[in-house]
Amino acid sequence: MSTIVVVGAGVSGLTCALQLAKQGGNTITVVAKHMPGDYDPEYTSPFAGANVLPMAPEYNRWEGETWPELKKLAETCPEAGIHFQKAVLYRRAQDEAAGFAGPLSDGLFVRNPWYKDLVPDYVDLPASEVPEGMSSASSFTSVCINTAIYLPWLLGQCRARGVVFKRAVLKHISDAAKLSHTGRKPDIIINATGLLSCRLGGVMDQKVMPARGQVVLVRNEATPNMVCTSGTDDGNDDELCYIMQRAAGGGTILGGTYMKGNWDGVPDPNIATRIMKRAVEACPALTGGKGIEALDVIRHAVGLRPYREGGVRIEKENINGTWVVHNYGHGGWGYQGSWGCAFRVQELVDEIKSELKLGSKL
Repeated sequence: MSTIVVVGAGVSGLTCALQLAKQGGNTITVVAKHMPGDYDPEYTSPFAGANVLPMAPEYNRWEGETWPELKKLAETCPEAGIHFQKAVLYRRAQDEAAGFAGPLSDGLFVRNPWYKDLVPDYVDLPASEVPEGMSSASSFTSVCINTAIYLPWLLGQCRARGVVFKRAVLKHISDAAKLSHTGRKPDIIINATGLLSCRLGGVMDQKVMPARGQVVLVRNEATPNMVCTSGTDDGNDDELCYIMQRAAGGGTILGGTYMKGNWDGVPDPNIATRIMKRAVEACPALTGGKGIEALDVIRHAVGLRPYREGGVRIEKENINGTWVVHNYGHGGWGYQGSWGCAFRVQELVDEIKSELKLGSKL
């Protein structure tokens, strides 16, 4: 039986804990400053949409292996708070002409993307369905996740498998070596601290920075489509337009921003107005054509995504005599890569177990 401490209770930490618990043979403690139910800008997971809009420029196992898991939950597990929603992508003419090479460029909007063979019903829309100012559009079946349901669901699934949760604030990753509920030193620590990996002793990853995301959560319904555009005409280069309706009465998320290096956790009213204006223009059904005054706002919010220059860090490292498996730096794709990343974490844990077992025989 291996003793494991998972540091972090966002979607990455919870998914890793659940996967390791399902595997069996592990005694797991999750230690975190923030838990599901908390709202703090540095605890990113509650503020996410969340959905599946593949971002990798080519096939990526994190997203590729996560989609089947989320699809299965949407089909068979309504209590997880995930439902199917049609995603419609609108490409601005200037973004397409530039090859989607702007500051927010990724693989989502490219023509003939790799993920068209992953998600159901991918089609390019006819010109008659492309709005003015857009050069093209595509659609496919995606999912939208009610994070207020899904995060507690993950926690509950962990608890059902014996995972113990403890609140703590760590100054150094090695502090986790004293925090297993068993009282024993853990064999393995999982570092899923997200944005705080840039400040955590023993890690201090200077490639990690916030990518500030501002959203507006409204009661208005955005049926039938989830909408995302490749850019905006009325804001800065780090502003976006996306709309998604959360499952099970979770409201509709209007977004957003992707402001790298910005630690401000307070919503900007000017940005909020632009977000709402874009949303009702892109999806008139939100207010029945009545404008932003008809939006029924639940709250304005800011979440600080854990962006990492060079991409996610998933690797093992021995720190002060204890094996640590890192899983952080997901930027804006934490949910849609969560299961694929957890599978890789499990592989690394299995490697460490084999090494420890071998070492015990020497």
